[in-house]
Amino acid sequence: MYAIATQRGRTPVATLLLAGVALSALIGAATSLVISLQFVNYQVAQEIVFWLMGGLDSRTWVHVSMIAPCVALGALIASTVRRELDVLLLGEEAAASLGVDVEHIKRLVLTSAALLTGAAVAVSGVIGFVGLVVPHMVRLLMGPAHRRVLPASALAGASFVIVADVLARTVMRPEELRLGIITAAFGAPFFLYLLLTRARDAAVR
Repeated sequence: MYAIATQRGRTPVATLLLAGVALSALIGAATSLVISLQFVNYQVAQEIVFWLMGGLDSRTWVHVSMIAPCVALGALIASTVRRELDVLLLGEEAAASLGVDVEHIKRLVLTSAALLTGAAVAVSGVIGFVGLVVPHMVRLLMGPAHRRVLPASALAGASFVIVADVLARTVMRPEELRLGIITAAFGAPFFLYLLLTRARDAAVR
């Protein structure tokens, strides 16, 4: 995705997002193909579908130890660029004029995000809207400074997932909902609210 979006040493954020959408659609099609080919094997197809819905069932400390190195490295990288991220809130041009190597910071942030997200998804499946919603909520409560936002987002995100997992296990007992369904039910409306609020603010300006 980064290689597709990068042109002449620069990585426009809009191009990066569009490349991510395109690759996501391609990988989604490949996943659907795998499911259709394995549909005769119901158990394998069911496991794939459940993984796509996300869940913490049958996860132990063994899984935590498996992803711990990636999580630790990703968190370390994120913590080293927190001041540069604060400057980037002013815009890329302003940050560059203040001496920030914008493209280098982008590469570090993408590496950190890939390590953290990839490790989490590998053991829990696709649990949507946690990374989209929780940091925005934390920023609204604690302000934009990344020295507070980064650790608070990690703690709040983990707490949100645990609460959602409890709801998934109890709201329709004895049946158990998939965790991704619960996080989407809470996260999607809040994300839409943020989009509408920003659209109104932009219209007023």
